Amino acid sequence: MTGSTRLWTPDGFREDEWTHAESAEALAGNGCFILPLQTFLGLDEEVRKSARERIGVLLQPGDELDKITGLLDQLSLVALAFPAFNDGRSFSKGELLRARHHFKGPVRATGQVLVDQLPHMLRLGFDEFEISNPVLLKRLEQGRIGGLPVYYQPAVEPEPKGPKYSWRRKRPG
Repeated sequence: MTGSTRLWTPDGFREDEWTHAESAEALAGNGCFILPLQTFLGLDEEVRKSARERIGVLLQPGDELDKITGLLDQLSLVALAFPAFNDGRSFSKGELLRARHHFKGPVRATGQVLVDQLPHMLRLGFDEFEISNPVLLKRLEQGRIGGLPVYYQPAVEPEPKGPKYSWRRKRPG
């Protein structure tokens, strides 16, 4: 992460123990590394298994989720890139990781994480965010997540109990 990027979770800001690396040589050192998809896939299976706690993968919007679904037990973190505000393919990947593939490790959003996207990302199962947007940084520092109280899409987040319409849901809290 860059100096102006901070890691935020629903529990607040925290130090990031993960480093983005471009090559497998990074694994020779200590620490936890987020590797590009092709680098991760190029690792020997035994290396992936023995270093599981230290390996994460970064998927770009055009990367196929199916490339890692059979290898999720060899990953501690999946980072999904949002390189542009108008490319939402990583939203679908986050939801699929949780709902269909039952991935229990952190799902991290990287890149253009914007104010109006954060509440939706949380509902879809993202739980770590690399935040560089100054407006969002300020709001999160103030404890303001934002979002609309009513939404139409089902999500990974459990539905709150109480009255609802089949097409409209209320945000918990």
